Amino acid sequence: MDDRTQPPPNLDSFTPREIVEELDRYVIGQRNAKRMVAIALRTRWRRQRLPAELRDEVMPKNIIMIGPTGVGKTEISRRLAKLAQAPFIKVEASKFTEVGYVGRDCESMVRDLAEQAVTMVKTEYAGRVQKKAEAQAEERLLDLLVPPPPPKAPSGIYDPASYEAPPAPPNESYEATRSKFRLLLREGKLDTRSVEIEVKDKAGIPIGVISNLGGMEQIQDQLQEMLGGMFPGKKKRRLVKVPEALELLVQEEAQKLIDMEAVVKEAVAKTEQNGIIFLDEIDKIAGRERTMGPDVSREGVQRDLLPIVEGSTVTTKYGPVKTDHILFIAAGAFHMAKPSDLIPELQGRFPIRVELEPLTKDDFIRILTEPQNALLKQYTALLETEGVTLDFTREGTEEIAATAVQVNERSENIGARRLFTIMERLLEEISFEAPELAEKKLTIDAQAVKDRLKDIVKDQDLSRYIL
Repeated sequence: MDDRTQPPPNLDSFTPREIVEELDRYVIGQRNAKRMVAIALRTRWRRQRLPAELRDEVMPKNIIMIGPTGVGKTEISRRLAKLAQAPFIKVEASKFTEVGYVGRDCESMVRDLAEQAVTMVKTEYAGRVQKKAEAQAEERLLDLLVPPPPPKAPSGIYDPASYEAPPAPPNESYEATRSKFRLLLREGKLDTRSVEIEVKDKAGIPIGVISNLGGMEQIQDQLQEMLGGMFPGKKKRRLVKVPEALELLVQEEAQKLIDMEAVVKEAVAKTEQNGIIFLDEIDKIAGRERTMGPDVSREGVQRDLLPIVEGSTVTTKYGPVKTDHILFIAAGAFHMAKPSDLIPELQGRFPIRVELEPLTKDDFIRILTEPQNALLKQYTALLETEGVTLDFTREGTEEIAATAVQVNERSENIGARRLFTIMERLLEEISFEAPELAEKKLTIDAQAVKDRLKDIVKDQDLSRYIL
């Protein structure tokens, strides 16, 4: 078995070379970009081992990735964050607007990142208390399935204020029945039974209209928190099957066991020290307008981004979050603009520049076959669920790649994303008829690919709209 099928448990065991090797499992080519992000990630690891007085002086090595769409910019960043077990969000720079205009304000990306970190840490804590939560949920479910016998009332006249009831002797018959039901529950023999449980009604407070106003996310969060405390969720009774009841009770017990103060404290630290923000379409705000007009100023958005990238404190519902050591990875095609069109202060905060290479036919062939989540593997596995076995020949794979390159050249170049549209078109008929197919083993060779895609490849206008 290949040792690399399971990634190492933590970032401490990764050298830059090993980070690149891990990224190679999911992203084909782009070696320079992988080396740069590996260096940036390792620099973060090195910084955390410096003395405290020097640690705060080392700024993150923010990166600008330059390259057309579909060449792997987002995927490299996402896989990097997963590898580092770091909070990660992707945002489009073009969605932000200058303060004073309707739209999302730039600080919202930090609030989103903090939210992601809380979710990550909460999930981790839930895993730690899972067994205890399951045990407690099982006891609660057994109480519903086998209600305990009512306590016997003492005989004679007594003063309720001064009387203390003796402990009831264990009911052997009840304990035996409970043990029997516990065994049946664990063996799944009670799955068809229904029980009535109390669940919290999660009816929200209808103030979502506030989110349509620029810069109001924080106010909305505060109102939700304040009003949520004034109107706690009501409980309602639901009749559900035993497996669903057990799942709901486990979640409820886990919530009781999780220390949310510790979760928030760790999540804020994780956001500040390990967070990664992927700023896509940075080139869309790169122009520096010299004219006045009603349009939202792209330069204004850059100036709003600048303090966040430089390092500032953003107020979130989990408390203040410092952005000094968050890693920013910006990306853009830069067809109409160039990195030097960004304001000088923002350029200076992205010291690493890397240009990603356009994908070739050979790259497409590798993308189809090599990665752990390769497209051919995905489609083969999907159709195997219908009992259909697909066999892609080498020539068939080459023809798919050649077709993708050809369509990219003729119409919009969307990189590897073109392979998805090509594959869907190629296997459309097989996917539709799979349950009724008499022949369950199909070979996809070069001729089969040509026959299925010939009309679209010949008709340039048709391929522009369909592929």
